[in-house]
Amino acid sequence: MVVPELRPWRAAGPHVVRIADAVRPRLARAAETVRPRLARVAAAVGPRFARPGRPGSPQVPRVARPKTWQFTATAATAGLALAAGVVTAAGPWDSSGQRTAERDRAVTLEAARGTDHGGTRAHAGTPPRGPRAVPPAVSVLTGLGGTATTVKSAPGGKALGTVLDPLLKNPALGRRSAAVVDVATGERLYGTGSGDALTPASTTKIATAVAALSAMGADHRLTTRAVYEPDTGEVVLVGGGDPTLTARKEADGLASLRDLAERTAAALAKRGVREVTLSYDTTLYKGTTIHPIGVNPNLAAVTPLMVDEARTDGSTSGPAPRVADPAADAARKFGDLLKEHGVKATPPGPSKATTRASTLATVSSPPLAALVERMLTNSDNDLAEALARHTALATGEGADFAGAGAAITARLKHLGLPLKDAGIAIRDGSGLDRRDKLTAGLLTALLVKAGDPAHPELRPALTGLPVAGFTGTLAGRYTDGAAGVVRAKTGTLTGVNTLAGTVVDKDGRLLAFAFLANDTTAPTAAQSALDKAATALAACGCR
Repeated sequence: MVVPELRPWRAAGPHVVRIADAVRPRLARAAETVRPRLARVAAAVGPRFARPGRPGSPQVPRVARPKTWQFTATAATAGLALAAGVVTAAGPWDSSGQRTAERDRAVTLEAARGTDHGGTRAHAGTPPRGPRAVPPAVSVLTGLGGTATTVKSAPGGKALGTVLDPLLKNPALGRRSAAVVDVATGERLYGTGSGDALTPASTTKIATAVAALSAMGADHRLTTRAVYEPDTGEVVLVGGGDPTLTARKEADGLASLRDLAERTAAALAKRGVREVTLSYDTTLYKGTTIHPIGVNPNLAAVTPLMVDEARTDGSTSGPAPRVADPAADAARKFGDLLKEHGVKATPPGPSKATTRASTLATVSSPPLAALVERMLTNSDNDLAEALARHTALATGEGADFAGAGAAITARLKHLGLPLKDAGIAIRDGSGLDRRDKLTAGLLTALLVKAGDPAHPELRPALTGLPVAGFTGTLAGRYTDGAAGVVRAKTGTLTGVNTLAGTVVDKDGRLLAFAFLANDTTAPTAAQSALDKAATALAACGCR
């Protein structure tokens, strides 16, 4: 099983307010401490955000003054966001519970055209009208250039050991592996069994995120098409591997099946066609559609055509009942929508679009940067498996489970990441496969690489990490600990508890950490032990 995911943001609002009230005094003290430093940083980085044609003039977004809880929650992420001096203007979350991603604030301050990832619906032949896909913000890790994270030297290994060893030796953790790295320098500060390959569970998604971004770029979108076969009068719905394709009336920035049907019907009307044979094409992927764990509420059958992740209960995240054949279900819904627009369609069946087919309409997903953030924040298994297959397609591997694992591994090697430790294996994109094996050393290296100024395209692998006490799979954790300071991907299977992410320590140093525990017998106790270790790291000067 996996950790239950975040409920809709509106339902979580009161929870955030309670946490904000709890941490406000400590954050106020912290703000007093860092205010002089931030003034110096703002002066240093101001030219970086100048408007074109106005050298040296700071570019400030015109937004409403934040409410108290927004300011408090934003301040809680101080180690990453305060250095840029821009996130405090609006807070790090949007209306759907996702963070707006600091990249939108620091890189496109003058182009904010909405708060939800992906903006409005994309239309065939025209640029998407939502927030433009931009390189993730360098400001997320401004300290790497010599400001907030380098005020004091990195923690010492012996001092870290004194703090972490007793916590990580908790019997609840079974077999364990741990590593802590200074993100600014890449220096290993602490390690215990960091080269031991253990089952990583959903922290595998960090590898999937880095590989996908590396292979396709942060601006890449997944496109679903409707095509017309002139010889047979057949309309074929061609799956493009976008599990976020939605049939809901409110698409909220996602690719809309309703939009696709409306524009398909309009294109058919121009041809004088009012009756068609309807088919669907799932040939983009190869191999079995069923994950090695079998039929499971944590993910649907892996197919390039599905609507709303094949959920039958109206949910948007977490375990849910799924339709048995997502592609056929999507095609049936598409046919029903065509009928609403005056096009009679036969019951759909599987087919393959030919090269003679002409495109009637297309819809595209939000950019890959937003998809990666959603995958990490919500621990979205369907999206993880889709991105793994697209990584395979982008690198010439087969679009099946084996090809996806091989493609992710190849991209990590291409990035120079450490894969020499014995036993490392990537079998899927989600981490649900217990045969996946990663090391704490590799997970921290992935996080450091995502913060490398030479690879800004990888930044969503950091900005998508859940925020302790506020978002995603960490929303209900750290309520009395390092809320807002720890950002980490969780991992939970039976007998497996893992946590990997970033933390800002007491001295403002940005650290990457990975804690893996296998053979755990008390999942709640194991999870608590990992949270205590991350909290101790956040509170540590450790010199």
